[in-house]
Amino acid sequence: MKEFWTLLVLITFAPLVQAAGDNWPQFRGPDGQGHSTATRLPDTWSESENIRWKVPVAGQGWSSPVVYGDQIWLTTAVDADQSLRAICIQRESGELLHDVEVFRKPDLGRIAAKNSHASPTPVLDGKHVFVHFGAHGTACLTTDGEVVWTRELVYDHRHGPGGSPVVWKDLLIVSCDGPDVQYTVALDKQTGQIRWKVDHPGQQAYCTPLVIKVNGVEQLITSGGEAAIAYSPADGKELWRCRHSGHSVVPRPVAGNGLVYFCTGYWTPALFAVRPDGQGDVTDSKIEFTLRRGVPHTPSPLVVGEQLYAVSDLGVVTCVDAKKGKEIWRQRLSGNFSASPTLADGKVFLLNEQGTMFVLAPGDNYKLLATNHLDGRTLASPAFVGHAIYLRSDTHLYRIEPPRTVQAGAITSRRTTGTLLR
Repeated sequence: MKEFWTLLVLITFAPLVQAAGDNWPQFRGPDGQGHSTATRLPDTWSESENIRWKVPVAGQGWSSPVVYGDQIWLTTAVDADQSLRAICIQRESGELLHDVEVFRKPDLGRIAAKNSHASPTPVLDGKHVFVHFGAHGTACLTTDGEVVWTRELVYDHRHGPGGSPVVWKDLLIVSCDGPDVQYTVALDKQTGQIRWKVDHPGQQAYCTPLVIKVNGVEQLITSGGEAAIAYSPADGKELWRCRHSGHSVVPRPVAGNGLVYFCTGYWTPALFAVRPDGQGDVTDSKIEFTLRRGVPHTPSPLVVGEQLYAVSDLGVVTCVDAKKGKEIWRQRLSGNFSASPTLADGKVFLLNEQGTMFVLAPGDNYKLLATNHLDGRTLASPAFVGHAIYLRSDTHLYRIEPPRTVQAGAITSRRTTGTLLR
């Protein structure tokens, strides 16, 4: 792991890390790409093993848990009340700290069967919590649970809210790609007022942007219907675009090895590897390689050094050379997949929709280290912070962590389902 992070520092092309240390402030972690500095994670767990605490979460939501300091935030929709809520849980104890109704709607509308009205992941900056519910509304809260501002971004999110917001300096940036209009907008973090807005006519999409730095210049990579586009995050100026024929794009782009990797969505997904140093339309000049087998509709890819990992919605894991696109190995796992894979503690974690987490050793050969199962449906990507995994099911939030051993006659403790075991 040390060598891997050193490589990211030395190359002139690297993702921007929003928050370092013991936090998980956005979808897919500090760098937005599923790379965690967590250590000493458990090898095995179940409903009765290595669960520090397990707390119920009302309503339905597939937003990932985000972590900053002693707080965990996630969103949920209580459909019976048409209520969209932000929930804060105390990290150490699992105690509910805040349960805030951010929006109440007369009718939340229909969504895709696998989606929820609270699928976009919040983003944290240490002082504020930014939540997005697609066309239902976007809001800023304090970490004390007070609503600072709300705003409605007008578009048809069709199958329900999907893409998560990102924070860049003093801006909150959101992609709003419906079948009616498609645009990316930057809001002032303090006021919610629009700072810039750019249209990009195409198709609907549900993707989360990614901010990277290329030769010292910051780029906001968006993966929308019919094109992936790079903007200047400061003013929305278009830098380059790569055309494709897909729509309803969900996977978040990732970057590494001097390339940006993005998926093209439905119906026949492809994964493009593009050199992000071009200008204008780079479709015919900057594509390094294209993958068409085992490409996900929903989970985002994962870069591990010079290897690229992708798990399809049907559970086929593919490892390829991240520079050339040559397949290294392929393996089918059980179940369907929506959560994105994560590199943590030197291992690759893949969670299916049926509560089963597969733990793999990264490398030139497929090596399964462990298979662990929890109850319920699991479509949200987990957070990996410190020595713990924060995993959300359709009914609960789990803190998965080995028991603590404290020296000098203290205790070994473990908390499960509201009870601290000593």
